[in-house]
Amino acid sequence: MTQNHDPYHDAAELAGLTLGKATEYQATYDASLLQAVPRKLNRDAIGLTQELPFTGADIWTGYELSWLNAKGKPIVAIAEFTLDFSTKNLVESKSFKLYLNSFNQTKFDSVEAVQQTLTADLSQCAQGTVTVKIIEVKHFATMRIAELPGHLLDDLDIEVDNYQFNADLLLDSTDEKQVVAETLTSNLLKSNCLIPLNLIGGVS
Repeated sequence: MTQNHDPYHDAAELAGLTLGKATEYQATYDASLLQAVPRKLNRDAIGLTQELPFTGADIWTGYELSWLNAKGKPIVAIAEFTLDFSTKNLVESKSFKLYLNSFNQTKFDSVEAVQQTLTADLSQCAQGTVTVKIIEVKHFATMRIAELPGHLLDDLDIEVDNYQFNADLLLDSTDEKQVVAETLTSNLLKSNCLIPLNLIGGVS
């Protein structure tokens, strides 16, 4: 077992999470399964403690959303969840999956009722704006993967030798004459789980 130097190792906000612990699947709807992870854990580490210098959102896709209609018939759909960057929390991934699974044997009167429930619960957990789009089976054929608008950074020929948080890499432009508006995109950006591997049974 390796010694853990992860900055989140002793974070009190993560102590009660179910990730890495044995859990039972909840057969029916249960909003209490959702668990929050404060965004500040990552942002404080790189000095983003004041007004944020960016906008954006975290987008999750649920490819196997399922519930029962009012007559008990199983319904399947794909759901897109968008968490605005200003939400206080992210939703912990395992709790998110357990929560969505709890819909499987739960009756809802309509697709709209499912969407409203998801929106309310996730917004409460995230403490901010969460939007939910449910894509019904009849619309699956229209879905496609498309490039985001803007300038893609992934093809830049750069050398990378630092994979740790480093606030010194952030540039502070105080020259008001140098105002630049541009849209930059990347397929390489991702959010890592804050629970270290050896806290969930990993060894090395």
